[in-house]
Amino acid sequence: MRYIDESLAPGEQILQRGKWPGVFWFGAWAALLLLGIILVGVVIFLRAVVIMNTTDFAVTNRRVILKRGWLNRRTQELAVESVEGVSLDQTIIQRLFGYGRVVVTGTGDAVIVFPPMADPVAFRRAIEAARAEGSEVRLASDDREAIDRAANDRAANDEVVEDAPPPKRRHRSFIGLRSR
Repeated sequence: MRYIDESLAPGEQILQRGKWPGVFWFGAWAALLLLGIILVGVVIFLRAVVIMNTTDFAVTNRRVILKRGWLNRRTQELAVESVEGVSLDQTIIQRLFGYGRVVVTGTGDAVIVFPPMADPVAFRRAIEAARAEGSEVRLASDDREAIDRAANDRAANDEVVEDAPPPKRRHRSFIGLRSR
């Protein structure tokens, strides 16, 4: 089981899972085939496979997660509410091959620089969707009923107050103080 799947909180869902671009896999295989005769090609291929299989990144409805490493695990997680900006870095070559790099900045010094990924626009869109979803206020049914009761009580009180004369308005002085 992958790290992100293991670390999901109750009710948390993965909105978008990042993928390595096919060009990177092609490069690893090309290094193996072209340089495979020499031990260097095998080392390059194995290194690329280990990095791509042990790096996991995703967007959930609550967090943005980047996990790297096999023997030493390093994770960077940022709550969706604390995401301040999402930028996309793509050169023309990266756009032609359909990959790019996403950089997420959060409150304070939090910055997550994701490795190159396939379809970075969809990943960015998922982060923005999670931010929009997280800004909605969700209330329990008891809280919703209490708010509705308070609104009904306020509406009933407003009907009574309408018959009363409007309160006198006081004019404030220039500096906000008034002598009495």
